[in-house]
Amino acid sequence: MLRIIAKRTLREFWEEYPDCEQHLKTWYETAKKADWENPNDIKEIYGNASIVGNNRVVFNIKGNHYRLVVKFNYERKWAFIRFIGTHKEYDKIDVTKI
Repeated sequence: MLRIIAKRTLREFWEEYPDCEQHLKTWYETAKKADWENPNDIKEIYGNASIVGNNRVVFNIKGNHYRLVVKFNYERKWAFIRFIGTHKEYDKIDVTKI
């Protein structure tokens, strides 16, 4: 089971963008139950996820309307939500450093 830090970040985002609430809840529940040991395990479930280096993975949310960046520690089984935002906001960040 994966520990996700912090669900509050997702909740605050879907309160502002309610059209993605169910998509983020689905991602959260799927990830929480996952036993991902490496990026390839993630790609088996989320084929369109982008492995971007520095243990970060970018997930497309709601048909690619939003981007979710998560930093993983596969050994300790935790995932740290680093960013959730629109494409315009995503284009302004360095995904490997956020």
